[in-house]
Amino acid sequence: MDLDLQGNIEKFTLPEIFQLIAVSRKSGTLGIQKDDSIVMIYFKNGDIIYGYGPRQTFHLGQLLKERGKLSATQLEDAINTQARTQNSKRLGEILIHKKFIERADLQEVVREQIQELLYSLLSWQTGSFKFYENQFPTDEEITVNLSVENVIMEGLRRLDEMNLVKETLPDLDRVYSIAASQAGRTRAVTLKAPEWNIMALVNGQRSLNEICSLSPLDRNETLIKLAQLKLAGIITQTEKKTADAPSVDLTGMVNRLSELFDDYLTEKESRLGDERRITRTFVEETN
Repeated sequence: MDLDLQGNIEKFTLPEIFQLIAVSRKSGTLGIQKDDSIVMIYFKNGDIIYGYGPRQTFHLGQLLKERGKLSATQLEDAINTQARTQNSKRLGEILIHKKFIERADLQEVVREQIQELLYSLLSWQTGSFKFYENQFPTDEEITVNLSVENVIMEGLRRLDEMNLVKETLPDLDRVYSIAASQAGRTRAVTLKAPEWNIMALVNGQRSLNEICSLSPLDRNETLIKLAQLKLAGIITQTEKKTADAPSVDLTGMVNRLSELFDDYLTEKESRLGDERRITRTFVEETN
């Protein structure tokens, strides 16, 4: 199915756009523009492999310096060298060529750089976007492999959380269930322990209010986690089943099993007593 994906962020949020590309397992480039800022996000089979935004070169150098991989003098030297080449060479390649850093250092920081860019995008409320199928970064770019769900979850942790709840979960009497993976795609999502605890309460029967009452976290924290799980596509709204399953008397079942087990032990003890008597009689008769 061809994906004609373009429009305004006011109508489709960026988490929704990312999810659509991920679920469709599309490969290509998502261009996003807000005022004079243009960001390009590259996807392969629904996963994010690269991203590029404005003023990113300086940010790369700053990250390396903050990590202690690069001195201020080395960074200034590399930037000056890049300026002399009229930006025809990548800053990272210049740093490696000058032996200021190792390639592994560059790969680690590029990954962090792309993640930070993606997290900042999730706060955009206006702008336009367009997806270009089967367009990829050039071979000299260092690519990564990022799960869309993980990017959304971490990015949303950084936003104004209660406004997020009001916009994402307007009706707390609604019921949610775990969303099924689509198109044969495996979701490589990493959740923190509180998120696992909340997700365990989502069963297609409980309303959001009921989940809040059962949650080990306070109400606000629970709602924030639920909103994040929904926007990441991990839980989805559903209709509560009208035909409830027959109620099960667990206490009665346990008591009944206990009685049966007691009967079994009594019967077994009785059999052992008979066997002992038979054995003793047999021994006496043979002597």
